[in-house]
Amino acid sequence: MASEIKDINLAPSGETKIEWVRQHCDLLRMLYGEFEKTKPFAGKKVALSVHLEAKTAFLCLTLKAGGAEMYVTGSNPLSTQDDVAAALVKNGLEVHAWHGTTDEEYNRHIDAVLSVGPNIIIDDGGDLVHRMHTAYKDLIPQVIGGCEETTTGIIRLEAMNRAGDLKFPMVRVNNAMMKHFFDNRYGTGQSVWDGINRTTNLIVAGKRVVVAGYGWCGKGVAMRAKGLGARVIVTEIDPVKAIEAVMDGFDVMPMKEAAPLGDFFVTVTGCDKVIDSEDLSVIKDGAILTNAGHFDCEIDMAWIKANAKRTWEARNNIMGYELPTGQSIYVLGEGRLVNLACGDGHPAEIMDMSFAIQALSAKYLLEHGSELKEMLIDVPEEVDRHVAELKLDFLGKKIDKLTKEQEAYLNQA
Repeated sequence: MASEIKDINLAPSGETKIEWVRQHCDLLRMLYGEFEKTKPFAGKKVALSVHLEAKTAFLCLTLKAGGAEMYVTGSNPLSTQDDVAAALVKNGLEVHAWHGTTDEEYNRHIDAVLSVGPNIIIDDGGDLVHRMHTAYKDLIPQVIGGCEETTTGIIRLEAMNRAGDLKFPMVRVNNAMMKHFFDNRYGTGQSVWDGINRTTNLIVAGKRVVVAGYGWCGKGVAMRAKGLGARVIVTEIDPVKAIEAVMDGFDVMPMKEAAPLGDFFVTVTGCDKVIDSEDLSVIKDGAILTNAGHFDCEIDMAWIKANAKRTWEARNNIMGYELPTGQSIYVLGEGRLVNLACGDGHPAEIMDMSFAIQALSAKYLLEHGSELKEMLIDVPEEVDRHVAELKLDFLGKKIDKLTKEQEAYLNQA
């Protein structure tokens, strides 16, 4: 099947972006060279649905260097960069994605990469795996396994597994220490504010920022907001995480109480209607709403669009809505992932670690997939530690090692 992209003539711009990423992704660059020699994916088809920008593109090229036939789509209609998609096609990959797809186009692109009968699936949010189990059941026997990038996707996989519906092994890449410690905390923390700041051109210092959810992503968003001089409020449903937020120096309260106070809102929960119609009825006039969770349902955009008295484009990528109660609110990137809809996503050095985990997990599935008994598995500890050791080496840092006497002391009964 031929690729479906916006414009192949955009490829030179995309190649420039990918080259910049290549220079700053030491781990992937090393794996590229290793895979190019050993060809671990030779003869295998890989279907990938991840936010389609330059860092993802370099992961795709690394897998292709390892012999994989790559079939690529994006995991979010507003995160695809058309010049990067064009660059991948120029490099011989099959790509089905463009910026701003409709729901019909988005689903058609997913079908295009699944209909080839992939052996490995690399997913971000669970759309590929879910669609494979509902529309392409006849192709499931060809799937060795897959990897899931996000918390949201893992939640969906765990639900499928509990119901007995998951039919091939999936690696919970997001659960790897070298993924969620850094990607979720430092990557999300920085990239969310990169997206907000470049889109709004407003100061954060002295304002109230409401962060919904205090998981690893929420911790990063709150930490960076504090660093920018904001007064941070956290909303949570988990009492342990709520206490942690208090101990980290943040105020904690229900969303209903935070709504009239916040200047900026960032939802990062993976749940539905975290800011709902009741919250919106009391929200502060002029509040800026953003979402950093995978799907665009955390802010109840359907209710906003159906009930707004007036809608206008306040600035590029910022929509203004006058609510029935009289307040005006501003929503960035249509309520989709703000760090990608309004920016370039996580920094390259962060995704270098996450995508190295992805590539090595996919290789692990090829080598051990037939031995796996469980449908949901964690990244092997040796892979996690190997990535950490390599990254430290690239950073020029050394650590201590236990002596034999110390090992004996720690292991004594």
